[in-house]
Amino acid sequence: MTRRDLLQMGGAACLGLSLPQVLRADARKASADALIIIYLNGGPPHLDMWDPKPNAPAEIRGEFKPIATSLPGVQFGEHLPKSAKLMHQCTIVRSMHHSVNNSHAAAVFCGLTGHDRGEAGGGGALPTDHPSIGSVVGALRPPTKPVVPYVALPYITQEGRGGPPQPGFFGGWLGKPRDPLWVLRDPNAADFALPELTLTADVDPARFDLRRDLAKQLEAKPSDRSAAEHEGLRTKAFDLLSSPAMQQAVRIDREAAKTRDAYGRNIYGQSTLLARRMIEAGSRVVTLSWAPDANATWDTHGNNFGKLKTELLPQYDSAFSSLMHDLDERGLLKRTLIAVMGEFGRTPKVNPGGGRDHWNYCYSLLLAGGGIKPGFVYGASDKIGSRPSLNPVTPADIIATIYTCLGIAPDHELLDRLGRPTAVVPWGNAVPELMV
Repeated sequence: MTRRDLLQMGGAACLGLSLPQVLRADARKASADALIIIYLNGGPPHLDMWDPKPNAPAEIRGEFKPIATSLPGVQFGEHLPKSAKLMHQCTIVRSMHHSVNNSHAAAVFCGLTGHDRGEAGGGGALPTDHPSIGSVVGALRPPTKPVVPYVALPYITQEGRGGPPQPGFFGGWLGKPRDPLWVLRDPNAADFALPELTLTADVDPARFDLRRDLAKQLEAKPSDRSAAEHEGLRTKAFDLLSSPAMQQAVRIDREAAKTRDAYGRNIYGQSTLLARRMIEAGSRVVTLSWAPDANATWDTHGNNFGKLKTELLPQYDSAFSSLMHDLDERGLLKRTLIAVMGEFGRTPKVNPGGGRDHWNYCYSLLLAGGGIKPGFVYGASDKIGSRPSLNPVTPADIIATIYTCLGIAPDHELLDRLGRPTAVVPWGNAVPELMV
């Protein structure tokens, strides 16, 4: 807890409030109870999606035409027709930027945590990393149901094919028990299942309860962090096997064929549908990484327009729009925040290979639901989408805004592996204009 929290607690004690009541009061400040991150891993092109420049030279504006959205005066790229009809429910930030190294891993870590590891290249995930949003939320706002707080799917994205896992998705110094539940099977496969969530045939529920009770009797108080992490992982495993809500959530085959078709019969569309089911089951955070490795999907150094037109944008457009419709119809959009983002944008100028390269100096992202202002554009880029021209925003500011919506103060302090207090986002400032 921060010093401010302690002072508030002291004042609350004078008013007759207990610590649990104070903590519940903090949770009541939240405008969102859950978060879905659709991470377009590799770097989505802002000029071809959310910030078209139809009056720029051909080598800047590219091959796509702009289309009108449901918010007057705001345009999207032509291959986002379903998303365009939902702009009145969304916020677009067009002035994102950062100064982090342009390697994917370094920028991904910054984009997902608001922290800069200060590295010269793209290193893999480390146990000393700052924890992911899902890990922090799981620690500070655990679910009210016996479910996993944090789920990640459908890949542990590599930093290049065969490279190390990218940072930003793990528990870091909060420990392995705060890692997500990884769903690494293809939800679009006919035989999709998660057998690790199901008891084996020779263990009925009564026998399982006996095993869990025996484990509790035999366990000793952990003597070090390693033992504590082992115990945390075992507890997590028991919770998974005894959670009917999680077992039902992965039964994506029970969704109507029409619904599954709307999301898209591909790994990303069905993963987005599965994310919705996990949130409905009670999980707090689901992060979808849209790439098996950093160079596989949105990293369009070549054939940018062909890949966007025939694959990336239609898949994303169907998945995102279906998620928005479903959450809205179920009354969940108001309390579920959706964040669609990547680690950077793409160069304003199209390269000789017909692609766009890494560009961290200006890019866009989308937010919706969960306390986010609907029908709003924040910030602006210059006439070629090269630099912010109004209200520049950093990843740390966005992460601070997300935490604020989830009822967590950006300056809230957690203890790292050495017992040192570390603020959740020490240099990020929530953007009030983005929130209702």
